[in-house]
Amino acid sequence: MTANGHIFFALACAICAKHFELTKVIIQADWWHLIPAVLITCLIPDIDHPYSLIGQRLRWISLPISLIFGHRGFTHSFLALIFLSSFKIICLDNISIPDDIFQGMIIGYCSHIIADALTPAGVPLFWPYRKRFGIPVINNKKNKNIEQKICCCLIGFTILFPIFEPLLVKFIIPLAIKLF
Repeated sequence: MTANGHIFFALACAICAKHFELTKVIIQADWWHLIPAVLITCLIPDIDHPYSLIGQRLRWISLPISLIFGHRGFTHSFLALIFLSSFKIICLDNISIPDDIFQGMIIGYCSHIIADALTPAGVPLFWPYRKRFGIPVINNKKNKNIEQKICCCLIGFTILFPIFEPLLVKFIIPLAIKLF
């Protein structure tokens, strides 16, 4: 997935988290905290690729990580999320980071992993176990615009969700349950 795709997907995830009231902190989160936090962290997992947007800017960090773990290794796993959470608790305890910013950072990081799981390559969620997990919905090699179309539709849906929620609850979900 491209950097633009990750950014759009992360925005959609932040809007969804707020609409679906994911946590009590997210319900009360300030958009001026949530969106920047999501945008800052949505590209961090690609630090393991020296030619990614973030890898080019932080090459001195990206090259060693790439050599040690390879692309879509440790940084695209649950272990990295645990490490990120532990880092905040252990190392940044003295620095006051508002909870809505921290949860926005987690949403941004998770959105990247979810977005990469939608590609044919998948992600190693349980790294160092090398099996990759994914649902190959987005294939940029076949259609260059499909990623942007999916992400833009997702943002549109999440923004308009309150309008469509009654239809979704009354008709679409029950129909989907009957079909499966």
